[in-house]
Amino acid sequence: MAASQAVEEMRGRVVLGEFGVRNVHTTDFPGNYSGYDDAWDQDRFEKNFRVDVVHMDENSLEFDMVGIDAAIANAFRRILLAEVPTMAVEKVLVYNNTSIVQDEILAHRLGLIPIHADPRLFEYRNQGDEEGTEIDTLQFRLQVRCTRNPHAAKDSSDPNELYVNHKVYTRHMTWIPLGNQADLFPEGTIRPVHDDILIAQLRPGQEIDLLMHCVKGIGKDHAKFSPVATASYRLLPDITLLEPVEGDAAEELSRCFSPGVIEVQEVQGKKVARVANPRLDTFSREIFRHEKLKKVVRLARVRDHYI
Repeated sequence: MAASQAVEEMRGRVVLGEFGVRNVHTTDFPGNYSGYDDAWDQDRFEKNFRVDVVHMDENSLEFDMVGIDAAIANAFRRILLAEVPTMAVEKVLVYNNTSIVQDEILAHRLGLIPIHADPRLFEYRNQGDEEGTEIDTLQFRLQVRCTRNPHAAKDSSDPNELYVNHKVYTRHMTWIPLGNQADLFPEGTIRPVHDDILIAQLRPGQEIDLLMHCVKGIGKDHAKFSPVATASYRLLPDITLLEPVEGDAAEELSRCFSPGVIEVQEVQGKKVARVANPRLDTFSREIFRHEKLKKVVRLARVRDHYI
């Protein structure tokens, strides 16, 4: 029985110890374990595999992938980074730039600004096309000139009071519809994702006047087309209390983990610790600094459950 439990732990858990990590490598290949059929079976894979969306909003997405190996989870991560298309600034036509930011640096900064536009509604621009059309190009105009504020206090030294338009933000970018784009896209739908990204700083007399062409692309061609700032995965934490932890030890145990992982309850007048939400833990392994507590907790990760 003990041997069977050890095999199940080896197959299903990555265990974090005080001085190392056990069961790191995948071992469930055909013929490695007596009594286990680990041959590839598509029906079994489809039955066990699932994707659970945990959180989704305009700026982030968190989902679980269960029943896969690290190679597949990493493939999804690489697809998110390099294969999902977006719109980004590809060409910058500089009419006037008297700021201290060189034209090349300014164009590079503009290319990294995320554009709020559905790439599924656009086509890839053909290689060699100099002029874009309404089906493959978005056009933005940036025209800002810095002047002195005539109403500023004479003794003021704050640039925000002394100057007007001394900071150029993405809110200054104006979308110029091409062809019938104004009919296809309501006002406000085509814009930078954030309107407070600082592009450059100016002083009185300095000006930036340029035109931008945005095209469809993927991160494999250039990082500016990558739709995500970070795409990462981790194994689902599995925290087990090997024996009851009560009293002051329960409070000390809860402080060894991230907030919300260990919950202290009142049971018959006693403080008792219980594992509330292991998903929140970052596995700092703080528990191993406490001689009395490190023997009552097992830290592990579920081998085939990726967050």
